Amino acid sequence: MAVVYLLIGLIAFAAIGAPLAFSIGASCITYLTTSAPQFLSMMPQRIWNGTYSELMIAMPLFMLAGELMNTGGITTRIINFCMEILRPVHGGLGEVNIVASMIFGGISGSSVADTSALGSILIPAMQKEGYPADASAGITVASSTMGMIIPPSTPMIVYSMVSGASVGALFMAGAVPGIMIGLVQLVLVYVISMRKHWHPKHVAFDGARFRRNILSGIPALLMPLFIIVCVSGGICTASESAGVAVLYSVLVGFFIYRELTWKAVWSALKKTLVSSSCVMIIIGFTQIFTWILTIQKVPEIVAGFFMNMNMPGWGIGLLFDVLILIIGTFIDVSPAILMLTPIMLPVMRYFGFTDLQFGAMMIVGLAIGLVTPPVGMCLNACNKINKMPIVDIFKAAAPYLLCNIIVLVLISTVPAFTTWLPALLGYSF
Repeated sequence: MAVVYLLIGLIAFAAIGAPLAFSIGASCITYLTTSAPQFLSMMPQRIWNGTYSELMIAMPLFMLAGELMNTGGITTRIINFCMEILRPVHGGLGEVNIVASMIFGGISGSSVADTSALGSILIPAMQKEGYPADASAGITVASSTMGMIIPPSTPMIVYSMVSGASVGALFMAGAVPGIMIGLVQLVLVYVISMRKHWHPKHVAFDGARFRRNILSGIPALLMPLFIIVCVSGGICTASESAGVAVLYSVLVGFFIYRELTWKAVWSALKKTLVSSSCVMIIIGFTQIFTWILTIQKVPEIVAGFFMNMNMPGWGIGLLFDVLILIIGTFIDVSPAILMLTPIMLPVMRYFGFTDLQFGAMMIVGLAIGLVTPPVGMCLNACNKINKMPIVDIFKAAAPYLLCNIIVLVLISTVPAFTTWLPALLGYSF
């Protein structure tokens, strides 16, 4: 019964407009004050332990690398590069948006950063080329979901901290699903663009332009490749690779593209400080929340409920997919991972799911939540760019989100999609 009061408190504080971190913290304080006052003195220690992790160093560094990309000219070069490689297949800016999101996701590790960076450039350009405003926004937010699936992934780092799974193995577990989503979305965008005549007319091949855009895009493309090789090959940790990504962004922005300024660096630092601090506060308070659930034996109760359903493993996987899609609609990614993993991971292990498969299922499912109202962080980021209502953006993105759902079902029923690449690279799980 006490847990019910805890959940009611969380909903009540969120309903009156309190930020999520403080809604979680206030509900925990209310519960401890009324039901277990002897544990109040442990709250500061629990919050500190929740955020005091070497893995957490990587998160703000990857965020900073993404911010530096936007102001250092890397994002623009990625788009120009994609334009050139897609031009032979009559590719329009819709396809460019998808491929650029796949590349950008391999650098920033953030779907919201993907929406903000690529959307600010591509949405106006797509409208200029004849794409409707809602279609431009819908393709942008749907393709940005790959940002937190394709390595490196900030949510994968958070999941690793809770589950204990290898960051490198998790990065590789997300690579195949992320690429699958990109390919399926690419086909769908191509078909819809052809049917609705959104594709541009063929442009004569210009060798000078082609060489210029390809060569200038190579430094931008080397970053995600370097990160993946270093982490998967054990050359450096996720935190070290994030630091190298920041250094690489600075060097490329200052000395190769020469578009980065010290003023822009300072602005990127401030944005990263605000963004990472918000996530850290949520992580700290969520540790208290999950600790209370553990004390109340909620994981055991949930495990017993699922085990008594007498369903096969694939059925439990699909049931979890529905659960994660519902939860992702109302709760942001990091809090959902922190609250659900301690409860659901033991259950999924019992039914034969590896930590990697479960992590990939959770990240892919929660990525869809970034594009579903009312929370929908990518929707809100897109709204700031084109000022469209988030419901209209969601409606335009819905057909492309079906691609994500198809891949979610596949990785939930076929473990090889998430375990083949880590096993090939020698990871044990």
